[in-house]
Order: sequence, then structure tokens, then C-alpha cells
Amino acid sequence: MIAGYVTDAAALALRHEPVPTEQVVAGAPTTASVELDTIGDVEVGVWEMTPGAMRDVEADEVFIVLAGSADVVFDDPALPPIELRPGSVVRLTTGMRTVWTVSETLRKIYVAG
Repeated sequence: MIAGYVTDAAALALRHEPVPTEQVVAGAPTTASVELDTIGDVEVGVWEMTPGAMRDVEADEVFIVLAGSADVVFDDPALPPIELRPGSVVRLTTGMRTVWTVSETLRKIYVAG
């Protein structure tokens, strides 16, 4: 990104790849991401997933959902499942184990350190 200029994260073209077979829970989801910038050791980017379900191990990040809908279930039984919709802001920490079930292609902006 160039300081003082706008990037339309909602309209940014992304190149999708299939989710690795060992992570797929249901369907045939694909994901895509692009790093927009770094500030020190912090990465800012856009990530997207198509409908389906996948397991993941999370990084340390905060994200904001731009579009789509999904449910995220944590392996840790102390954490309740969350519903993601445009405007949702979520904090994840390194090592959290999750299952993402996307019902409408989900696009988020993430900030990860």
C-alpha cells in the first residue's frame, strides 16, 4: 500500500486455491489471501474462504469481516461458537484450533503479528 492512497479490500481480486485435503471437514472450500502491507512486524491483509468447512490452527490476529457469513467453533470447550457477519471483529491467538463453516463466501481484513 502507498501512504495516502486507497485500496478497495472488498473488490480486490484474489487467486483461490483448494484447502488441503487434511483440513477439509465438508464440501470443497477454497481460500485466498493477499498481504496488503506490513507495519513493523505486523502484517495487514485480506483473506477469503468459499462455502464449505475446514479445520485450522490460528495465528495471533484481529480481523474484521467485510462480507459473507460463517460459524467458527473452537476445540476449547470453554469458548462458545461464534457467528461471523459483515462488521464482526474477532481476536484470535496463536494455536487456537478451530473449524470454520462458511455458508456465504467470507472475506476479512486481518492484522497479524
